[in-house]
Amino acid sequence: MSFHIPDLIQKKRSGGEHSLEELRLLVQGFTDGSVPDYQVSAWLMAVFFRGMTARETADLTRIMAESGDRMILTGLERTVDKHSTGGVGDKTSLILTPMLAALGLTVAKMSGRGLAHTGGTIDKLESIPGWTPELSEERFLQQARDTGLALVGQSKDLAPADGKLYALRDVTATVDCLPLIASSIMSKKLASGAHTIVLDVKVGAGAFMKTLDDGRALARAMVDIGTHQGRQVRAVLTDMETPLGHLAGNSLEVLEALETLRGHGPQDLTELCVTLAVEALSAYGEDARQAETRARQTLKDGSALAKFRAFIEAQGGDPTFVDDPGQFDIAPGRADIAAPTTGFVERIDALSVGRAVLALGGGREKKGEAIDHGVGVELLKKPGEAVSAGESVMRLYHRDGRGLAHAQELLNAGITISAQQVNTPPLILDRVN
Repeated sequence: MSFHIPDLIQKKRSGGEHSLEELRLLVQGFTDGSVPDYQVSAWLMAVFFRGMTARETADLTRIMAESGDRMILTGLERTVDKHSTGGVGDKTSLILTPMLAALGLTVAKMSGRGLAHTGGTIDKLESIPGWTPELSEERFLQQARDTGLALVGQSKDLAPADGKLYALRDVTATVDCLPLIASSIMSKKLASGAHTIVLDVKVGAGAFMKTLDDGRALARAMVDIGTHQGRQVRAVLTDMETPLGHLAGNSLEVLEALETLRGHGPQDLTELCVTLAVEALSAYGEDARQAETRARQTLKDGSALAKFRAFIEAQGGDPTFVDDPGQFDIAPGRADIAAPTTGFVERIDALSVGRAVLALGGGREKKGEAIDHGVGVELLKKPGEAVSAGESVMRLYHRDGRGLAHAQELLNAGITISAQQVNTPPLILDRVN
């Protein structure tokens, strides 16, 4: 059967539903260059306004997942992948993945670098000298088998159709479209091969999804896609109005992750990691209460920290940095942000903190840019805590004053102090499975 591309554009523009064959023709043609980008741009805009059905979204995801290499993890036991939709201070993967390995699950995972105000797991791990995200497929699988944890950078050959489509969405104002977001995320997760996928869907100022309703819709779409493809998918919706934990910035976040793996981490960060671990264990049939007890135990008895150390050493990193965090290159400059009045911290805007880290040089505006791992922001106070006028609320770690004035401006604008005691929102907003 042959299809005429303008007819497919018109069909979607009119609110029609594509068949699997129509979507395959469009996506494969765009990937191999036989369908020009101007036609796909028109189709993307039609999707933006008309949407896609659940079946269309699942089909699109499957086509993109099959457009390149796929990781075959069938030789590994109890495989789990985890994905966060992006936030500020979100070092969860550094803690959760060794916890899962210590719990008897296998994490063979691809992770990305940071872009704009959200940090990337690969950037954080590269704060540790010698650690490399480059592993051969054989070594990657063997390490996952031996250690329970292997983590590499995203491959250009994994779901290449998604990469090409995303680049076009980025320049045609069609990024903010739920079925396209869901299919983009899940195409890479499906191609990565894990049986169970745990999703951390961030909601709030520092997240891509600003409202709980939008977050629920995205979570539902992604869970449905995975279920349609025979995977166990669970989603947790979490608050991202305020940065997670107390530290934002690559090396600083590794330090906080290490403290959490030692059992001394911030309450919110620890709670989230335990919650996600419980979801992964529950997907394999474990009782939730027992799963929570076991997950917390990995932080108390040092087993998760031991897995992290083994993982770092296996991928070329210097394990002494795990045992002696004082070796990290933290930017020497310090500047504090003070409370303008006495009262209670009502809000510390996560987006402002993320943009401040970016201004200091700790993030990148474009892919491939170099970053300073040692800069960042520390939250000395969190929402709900009392503060006096002139008391420090945040601390900036900067290098020779680079971007300092702009970062201070952003942080000052992102603080809200209330005269009355405030109620802080819960960290866990909802679950979808």
